[in-house]
Parts: sequence; structure tokens; C-alpha cells
Amino acid sequence: MSILELSEQEIFRRKSLEEMRQLGIDPYPAALYETNAYSVEIKESFKDDAERRQVAIAGRIMSRRIAGKAAFVDLQDSEGRIQLYITRDDLCPDENKDLYNVVFKKLLDIGDFIGITGYVFRTQMGEISVHAESLTVLSKSLRPLPVVKVKDGVTYDGFTDPEMRYRQRYVDLIVNEGVKDIFLKRTKVFNSMRNLFNEKGYIEVDTPVLQSIPGGASARPFITHHNALNIPLYLRIANELYLKRMIVGGFDGVYEFSRNFRNEGMDRTHNPEFTVMEIYVAYKDYIWMMEFTEQMIEKVCLDVLGTTEVQVGDNLINFKAPYKRVTMIDSIKDHTGIDINGMNESQLREVCKQLGVDQDETMGKGKLIDEIFGEKCEGKYIQPTFITDYPIEMSPLCKRHRTNPELTERFELMVNGKELANAYSELNDPIDQRNRFEEQLQLSAKGDDEAMFIDQDFLRALEYGMPPTSGMGIGMDRLVMLLTGQTTIQEVLLFPQMRPEKVVKRDSISKYTEIGIPEEWVSVIQKAGYLTVEDLTEANPNKLRQELCEMNKKHKLELANPKDEEVQAWVNNAKK
Repeated sequence: MSILELSEQEIFRRKSLEEMRQLGIDPYPAALYETNAYSVEIKESFKDDAERRQVAIAGRIMSRRIAGKAAFVDLQDSEGRIQLYITRDDLCPDENKDLYNVVFKKLLDIGDFIGITGYVFRTQMGEISVHAESLTVLSKSLRPLPVVKVKDGVTYDGFTDPEMRYRQRYVDLIVNEGVKDIFLKRTKVFNSMRNLFNEKGYIEVDTPVLQSIPGGASARPFITHHNALNIPLYLRIANELYLKRMIVGGFDGVYEFSRNFRNEGMDRTHNPEFTVMEIYVAYKDYIWMMEFTEQMIEKVCLDVLGTTEVQVGDNLINFKAPYKRVTMIDSIKDHTGIDINGMNESQLREVCKQLGVDQDETMGKGKLIDEIFGEKCEGKYIQPTFITDYPIEMSPLCKRHRTNPELTERFELMVNGKELANAYSELNDPIDQRNRFEEQLQLSAKGDDEAMFIDQDFLRALEYGMPPTSGMGIGMDRLVMLLTGQTTIQEVLLFPQMRPEKVVKRDSISKYTEIGIPEEWVSVIQKAGYLTVEDLTEANPNKLRQELCEMNKKHKLELANPKDEEVQAWVNNAKK
């Protein structure tokens, strides 16, 4: 990287890096640095009357206040922050004071990693701190961190722009308090759920991410190509059909935390890459699964938060079981006044027109009903509510209802106006399943690009026999959003999908050389702000020459300064 591409701070830090090396200090040492304590634990366990405790800690310098021969440093480790007290004579007990006077005071910067050994004490101001007795440089930071200031509880100059925070999550985690806690809670959610399943004897399995047929859901897949086999492959939209194969194979209960991909829109609650937990248990039905789901979520809340109540925006949501149950037909009737029970496709289109619900010719009965519910009902359910007994057209993998063949034994759990979980009494009749798949093919022929493919191998598996089974999938990202009070999915994904980063337009070197500018001066001209030849048409030749000469001297480029008439010629040629 050219020195002209760096900021003043970046140049300064690279010079400090070289000075450290000249002093015989490796700024990126390979040796193990043994630690035995963490910031939060040190402060929580400290007792004034206890014997002096020696500690070895490591972390990132977040601030420092130097006053001559002594200094205070805020050190941030994986748990939090703790204050260090560093004095010249304790750090450098012999005559050579370079470690304090040169390395610590001049060559270390905010963001650098250091290791400290010393003892814990309480300062006169009452703050529990570590009195440093040795300092080891562990890693030199070459980019400055955003300087976030907090005074009287108010944050100034915060790193708050969502575009920057999501794109540079590593910086977000360093400087923004509370962000790391979201992802620690996310891990606790997964662990709580996994512990419950393991205690019940259910088996965690892995299923393919690259699939020859994208089955298990109605969604648009990502398509790729396998060169060796010369076949198209699809990124997984769901793992349902593979987990059911496991039930056919003799497992009573299987689950997977599945990374799924759907080539659809992005918004505050959708990311093209997301995580779903799916579980299938033999000899159960959707009624059992409703009870299991509400008990599971209540347990997760207690494990992660210690309470079942969560504040999400203006809504206080209570996840204590049991949850309300409403059929889909009744829900639509309650919120629109229209009973769609028994309606055909033409009648449903009229209902959509009457309600102002968008529709098109590719939509069959299932899609039309789904649009009506999504537009007029879904957002009304803030407290956890099971919406049950979906029309058969909406659920091609679900068993027909035991008392009404026009419906299916399915539920979706709605929370805060969004679907959180989806579950069935699984369809295990291979003949009925084949007919349902063929109906999906007809929808695909009409132009529905989310209609399901026919998975012949899955049908073959069902023909060997699958016991009565209930399955459930829960959106893990949405669950974490709810339990951490977040309103956008990007806040609970470490690295959400982003549009390509905008790149400032720069002309190639050849564009500049074509108008007579020597190649060695192109990077200097661009550093001065003339990123394209067209930009030079607005330049004042005298001012431009002065800028170039100053940069040549400042950065010690050792170039021969251009003459007045040369710069004038460059500008004139750019205007031609």
C-alpha cells in the first residue's frame, strides 16, 4: 500500500511500528501470553481486606491519561474494561526507562493490544484497578478506532451509522457497549434449546446445504453449478425433507440448526442467509408440538433472561405458557368480517379486490389466502398466538385435518406481528404427498417461482413408510431479535448481507500519462483530490503545483518537483 493512500494517523502508526522493531520489540509476537484473570471477574471478586492478588491480563487499550511518570489506562478484554495504573519506575526498575518513556508514552496507541502483570488494588478514587509491574506489546493497531465519548450518560461521536456498523462489525463490537451482549445471548438461546433436545434424547444431525432439489419450503432458491458433475445445485431453502428421511430411517427424534438461503427480498426482518432450527419427533402430532413449543420458548426465556417478559419497542411481550390458539379461518373472519371457508380461487380473488390486497394471476388459492392473512391479520398478533388449521392449498407437506379434509393440521406461532415458528402433523401418506407435489407443479407452470419441486427420492422414502410425526421450525434470528429487544434482523446477525461497498471512481494511470503526466506523479495528484483527469480541468495550476511540492516534501517522496509550465500543460491537456 502506498503511503499516499494512508491517513495521517495510519502513517504515524506505521512509523511507530518500525520504531518498535528498531528497539528490538516484535509488535506481533508469536509466543504464548499466559493470562489468569479477566476484567469483570477481577472487580467482582476484589475484597479490600484480602491478601494482595497477582494477576496477568491482556486486552486492548481504549483510553489513557498520562501525567509525567504515571498514567492510567482503560484496558478492554473479552468481558469488559478495567483500569490500569502504570508508573515509570515500576515498569522500568533499572536505569533504562525506554519501555515507559518511549514505548508506552510514544509508540503505543489507542487500539493496541498489551499484556500486563501486576496486582489488584483500589485507588484513592475508589476504583478497582491493576497496578502494572510488567508490560508486553501483543499487537499493534494500524487503524485508529472511532473515538466514542461518554459524558454524564450522553454519548458523543458515536459509531452509530448502521451501514458502517454492519459492514465493520468488528469495530461495532469494540466501541459500542451492548452489541457484544446481543451475540452472547444469541449463543445462550441456541445452547438452551440444544440442551432441552439432548435431555429428551433427540439427535442433532447435519443435512446437505448443496441440494439437487430445493425442497421443504415454498421459496425462490439460489442456483449454482457443480462443474465435476455438470449439474445445477441449489443452496438449501429448508432441511425438512432430509430430516423426515431420518425419521423413515428409524430415528425417533432429530433436529438441526440449519443455515438456509432464499433468493428473495431484504428488509428489517429478512436476510437472504438465515438460521432455522427444525425438529421432527415420531409418534407426535401438531397439538403435542404446540405444547412442546410454548414450553421450549418459556424455558429459553428463563435460561437467557431470567424472566418471560421482554420489552420490544412499545410492546411488553410475555412468553409464559400457554399461548392463545386461533384458527386461520377464524382469524381472517375476526379481522375482515369475511368467512373464506369453502371459497374457490375466483371468490378469493374478489375478496382480495374488496380488501385491497395485491394479487396476480400466478397465485393459487393458497397464495391468495396467505396474502389476505399477511395483510389483514398477521400484524395484529403481538402476544404469542398459535394460528392453526391452515387451508390445504397453503400446506403441501402437511397432513389433512382429522375432522375437515379442506384444512391441514398446521400451526404458525405469531409474536409481535410476525411469524416465529411453523409446525405440522407431517404428511406421511406417499400417494397424497405425490398429488400435492403435482399441484405445486401446476402452480409453477402458472409462473409461481416459489412453488415446490417434486422430490422423487423423498417420495420413495415415504413409500418405505414413515410413522406419524410432528415437525416444527423456528426462526432463530427472529427469536433472538425478540429476546434482545431488537427490531431489525441485521442487529442479531454478526455479518448481515450488504450491498457492495461503494468505490470512489478513479481514473487509471494510463489516463494521466496520456496527457503528459509522469507515472510517478499520478498517485500524488490523486492524493491531492484529483481522482480523475476530468477533475484536473477545474484545477488552478499554481495551487496544484504548490500542493504537489508540499506533499513531495512532507512524505519524503524524493521526486523532482514539476515546473510551473509543466503543471500548466497538464491542466491544459486535461481540458482538451
